[in-house]
Amino acid sequence: MEIIKTDLEGLLVIKPRVFSDNRGYFFESYRKEVLSGYGINAEFVQDNISKSKKNTIRGLHYQVGKHAQGKLCHVISGKILDVALDIRFNSPTFGKHFSQELSEENHSMIWIPPGFAHGFSVLSDEAVFLYKCTDYYSKENERAILYNDPDLKIDWKIEEPVVSKKDFNAKLFKEIDRDF
Repeated sequence: MEIIKTDLEGLLVIKPRVFSDNRGYFFESYRKEVLSGYGINAEFVQDNISKSKKNTIRGLHYQVGKHAQGKLCHVISGKILDVALDIRFNSPTFGKHFSQELSEENHSMIWIPPGFAHGFSVLSDEAVFLYKCTDYYSKENERAILYNDPDLKIDWKIEEPVVSKKDFNAKLFKEIDRDF
């Protein structure tokens, strides 16, 4: 695995070593001993899979308190733009975001530690997205930031987004509580 540090502390891009031949491909999508060498010492307790159509935006989501989640994100089929927003108030990169294309072709993954809001947009006709979580989903501790908040200037790489009512009515970034 190749591990690439980003400008946002703790946020990593992971490129697995892919073995391809005429039958298809094989790669390790998770190897605890390798990832722990880069500070990912998380115990994953829940895997989530979503299937979404082109132009869908999901996010920006996060959980607070004891249910704050780290996420190891990977695309099984299709292509997405994955976005992580630093919401750690004492971080020098507070309010900055990082985006990375994840696809079935590039097999790249992203590690998003607690203290980040997360979202993605679907760039292909549809995408199947898998993410491992370090804590269980908790409706009471779930929060969201408006995906198109003008202060964030996130380019989701799509023209006409399809968004849930919940995401459309999310808080502006400047309104979030100091949870991290």
